[in-house]
Amino acid sequence: MSERSNPLGDYVRARRELVTPEQAGIPVLGVRRVPGLRREEVAMLAGISADYYLRLEQGRDRNPSVQVLESLARVLRLDDAATAYLLSLAAAEPRRRRRRPRKESVPPGVAQLVTTLPLPAYVEGRYLDVLAANALATALSPRLVPGANRLRDAFLDPAEQALYPEWESAGAGMVAGFRASVGTDTDDPRFIELVGELSLASPRFSRLWARHDVNACEGEPKRIDHPQLGVLRLNRERLGVGGGRTLVIYHPDPGSDDAEKLTLLAAATQPPYDAEQPTLLVTATQPSQDREPSRPSPVTVPRRWR
Repeated sequence: MSERSNPLGDYVRARRELVTPEQAGIPVLGVRRVPGLRREEVAMLAGISADYYLRLEQGRDRNPSVQVLESLARVLRLDDAATAYLLSLAAAEPRRRRRRPRKESVPPGVAQLVTTLPLPAYVEGRYLDVLAANALATALSPRLVPGANRLRDAFLDPAEQALYPEWESAGAGMVAGFRASVGTDTDDPRFIELVGELSLASPRFSRLWARHDVNACEGEPKRIDHPQLGVLRLNRERLGVGGGRTLVIYHPDPGSDDAEKLTLLAAATQPPYDAEQPTLLVTATQPSQDREPSRPSPVTVPRRWR
């Protein structure tokens, strides 16, 4: 990111191209050469001059009023999260580029909490790096281990993508959540490196990133297609633990088949035991970076899931 970067103008331009004339109530006459709305159309609908809007989009006016931004948010059909993001871009002050990425870590108390939770839980940083994870989270996805990056695994690892039946929407939601997490802190070398790598390696990530979607993705249930236990529908809670870090916890509806499946998965994280009934091997790993090689543990699977 150079000193001439224009995140506010880039965001407004990207969102302008996603709003159709029909959505804005503008009659379509003839062939339109640009996707979405024209600059002058946005300016007219927002009640500002076309020249002022052009300066704003080109980064020549970096101090728009809240009223102007809220008018633009209305025209661009932004929800509350996206509007807050737009306002934060205008309020951000120029900062010196950091020479080294900030190393994120987990407070000892939070790390201990994660290991004692009876549900799949992990801590992720601002750039979706996995900072801590318990054994049940790793049993849910082998990529949920300290040192992994959720975004990189989701777009570059086919095995991770296979866990999500609704991968198209899951990937879009993850990118939108990532942008919300980063906010205006786009001068960090860690951010630049990650976005650059994924933009080159994944055309889908590049397209989603260009949309500038913003979504906190809080409290949304997820369907996970576990290779041994089948599809689980789990609720996901995201709790801030300070410093831009987030504690993520998956939990099933009480009394559901998903709860029973999760109980079986939890059994796989315990030491192996003998069983006479047909068994299913589920591999679980420990969250510590110094963990020993994982060992398969037998889990009895009810006939209705086979």
